Amino acid sequence: MSERIYIFDTTLRDGEQSPGVSLNMQEKLEIARQLENLGVDILEAGFPITSKGDFEGVRAIAQQIRKPVITALARAVKQDIDRAWEAVKEAARPRIHTFIATSDVHMKYKLRMKPEAVLERAVEAVKYAKSLCPEVEFSPEDASRSRPEFLYQVLEAAIMAGADVINIPDTVGYSTPLEFGSLIKGIRENVKGIDKVILSVHCHNDLGMAVANSLAAVENGARQVECTINGLGERAGNAALEEFVMALRTRKDYYGLYTNIVTEQIYRTSTLVSSLTGVHVQPNKAVVGANAFAHESGIHQHGLLANRETYEIMTPESIGLKQSQIILGKHSGRHAFEERLAELGYTHLSADEISDAFQKFKDLADKKKYVLDSDIEALISDKITQIPEVLQLEYFHISSGNSLISTSTVRLSMEGRILEEAACGDGPIDAIFHAIDRAAGLEVNLKDYRIRAITSGKDALGESTVKIEKNGRIYAGRGISTDIIEASAKAYINAINKMLLDDSEDSAQDKQAI
Repeated sequence: MSERIYIFDTTLRDGEQSPGVSLNMQEKLEIARQLENLGVDILEAGFPITSKGDFEGVRAIAQQIRKPVITALARAVKQDIDRAWEAVKEAARPRIHTFIATSDVHMKYKLRMKPEAVLERAVEAVKYAKSLCPEVEFSPEDASRSRPEFLYQVLEAAIMAGADVINIPDTVGYSTPLEFGSLIKGIRENVKGIDKVILSVHCHNDLGMAVANSLAAVENGARQVECTINGLGERAGNAALEEFVMALRTRKDYYGLYTNIVTEQIYRTSTLVSSLTGVHVQPNKAVVGANAFAHESGIHQHGLLANRETYEIMTPESIGLKQSQIILGKHSGRHAFEERLAELGYTHLSADEISDAFQKFKDLADKKKYVLDSDIEALISDKITQIPEVLQLEYFHISSGNSLISTSTVRLSMEGRILEEAACGDGPIDAIFHAIDRAAGLEVNLKDYRIRAITSGKDALGESTVKIEKNGRIYAGRGISTDIIEASAKAYINAINKMLLDDSEDSAQDKQAI
């Protein structure tokens, strides 16, 4: 009989620690809602002690997302645990996840603590967390490089102290599948009380083996797996949720295990996370990459035409990629558009949101002959990611050429005022960015700029992603248009608006504190 694997999603905690990723409150809530639709069992919402913003984000998710367990991370320190509990206590099912390192290298150089002191701290942390919260998870950081005998001792003590979940991290992605499977087997055989708790794993992808290690762990008795959408996370990232889940589903004949993930929501979750974080999915990424279901070889195409199972071990529909037979264009009506939204899985949009999306669809249809599913998804995602627009683009003009100095004129509106400026630059994008800076009276530190076509063809919808930095915080902006200069300007202004929103929220919090 099949056994269930619990999916612990840490996109909003470990995933947000990816270099260059910084999400605001609205973006975190939007991802959390989609993770709830996806069916994750546990949602790690953040690390509340790190900042006011992280604390408020975790608390908002705990208040509004009701189906999954909501957990917050805390070091084995009373102050961290108090802050985590304050953030998650309003959740329908709260959990505190506390951790301390157990490897010799971490204890000696990072913690500067003796093993005996680490053991004592672990027990104190679990007991204290359990006195506050009904569910407690304990992680021995860098478990895969810890001495097995000491690791067993710490785990046994944590269970006796009240831990409900024991999580084994491969913190630096050092382990191999055979090693990691053996580690999990050893824990099950040598730790008293391990059968009374859920055994979990958290694998990093530094050597590209996070999913393989996670699969080896469940083969050896782990029943919770910690992962992220698109494999986001520190350094090379974490085990990718979509890869792990689809491996279990596709090879259920081998693993005999299942999850409660609604796999048809995978693709939409992946694209949402990609859009909001500004981290694009590589084309050859397993399961959700643009090439995952593309077949160019003549031999492969011939086989597919004869029987899809020749070269496809899972269907596009199984992850939510629907191949529609209806072509939408400028003559398409609202009914056909709503039908397409339903086919794409956008069943939770309000009437106003549908009306707004339909108007954007009609505007786009005037600019290009056919509107594809990916265009519609981009329009919906653009609507979802909107924030209060302090700064708005009213008009722009570009003069550029291979023997001219690029110049740009822009007209912006800002809180009822019209701002106009002109500037030169090294190319049209640089010129329009400089003109926006001058008009808004801001000094913006541009960290990254990217442009890509969402679809193919000369009339393709272009997507620009911009990252700017202020006081060590990164703000990602996104803009779409059939005109790549307009898309770039929209993305730049979107990032600036996020920065301005963050400034106003910080100011409001400071006033409340006073």
